[in-house]
Amino acid sequence: MTTWTTTPTRPDSRDAATLLYEYLAEMVRRWHRRPERPGEVEAALAESPSDDLVPPTGLLLLAHRDGQLAGCAGLRWRPEWAELTRVYVRPAHRGAGGGAALLAAVEAAARAAGADRIRLDTRTDLVEARALYARHGYTEIPAFNDGRYAQHWFEKRLPARLDDAIAAR
Repeated sequence: MTTWTTTPTRPDSRDAATLLYEYLAEMVRRWHRRPERPGEVEAALAESPSDDLVPPTGLLLLAHRDGQLAGCAGLRWRPEWAELTRVYVRPAHRGAGGGAALLAAVEAAARAAGADRIRLDTRTDLVEARALYARHGYTEIPAFNDGRYAQHWFEKRLPARLDDAIAAR
């Protein structure tokens, strides 16, 4: 049986830095439809830093599958809502429930912090991510930002209490 665990960490920790690099390398490859070139991932890291994914401005969670480093997800705190970012599961761990585990963990963290909803933006080429969000109750909404790579925007309303979430099912 597969066991997923999530733990908060700093984006500059070794494991987080490794996963964030892998995440942006994949984003570069998929956007350009070719292997990343020297310096492109470093430029993407500089253009879109993750250093705000720490209290009080955010949160970064690492996911482990059966003890192995397997993925990450971040939240940025906004007034009354949280922005989901950096959702990534390593290829060797995909299809084993990691995306669902990360979403459950960030939703619990957002709810505990008082957020009433989670929003995110994503790209058209990230078909798997869009399907994951839709499966977990995120619905497409009008644009709420003008991000350079934002092509689709999603939102999920969070019940105030876990009892409300159970009743809604």
